[in-house]
Amino acid sequence: MARAFIGLGSNLAQPAAQIQAALHAMTQLADTQLIAQSSLYGSKPMGPQDQPDYVNAVVALQTSLTPHQLLDALQRIELEHGRVRKAERWGPRTLDLDILLFDDLQFSDERLTIPHYGMRQREFVIYPLLEIAPQLVLPDGTPLSDLQHTCDVNGLIRLSAQ
Repeated sequence: MARAFIGLGSNLAQPAAQIQAALHAMTQLADTQLIAQSSLYGSKPMGPQDQPDYVNAVVALQTSLTPHQLLDALQRIELEHGRVRKAERWGPRTLDLDILLFDDLQFSDERLTIPHYGMRQREFVIYPLLEIAPQLVLPDGTPLSDLQHTCDVNGLIRLSAQ
């Protein structure tokens, strides 16, 4: 089984409840087990600031799904929770589920990039990920803890401990 890290975010329709519902839905995925989850964090939105703040978390999964099967499953969960995909990036959303890492895979195609293309600059990914995997080393050999020193906290706050 592979170990995958998933970033969760929501800023519409009771964001904390959306994250909790997504966590529950992930526990129902075939051939997949939730093995760790971070606290919930509050973060400022990327891009347009005329939207509500986000609630974010990161989880670790053990899965025998392929990366694309996992992506399909996560996108189904997003749709079931009211996600509407729009052309605009970084707009408000009920639920956003991103594959951050999938074992030591380094991969990119038209649907998926692993490691996630923006994870190194996103405080709402780095800090929750550090909480659940402080010894993690990225596929390129960079210790996750090194990214903490180059990633501004940018107003990130812990909302609840797990």
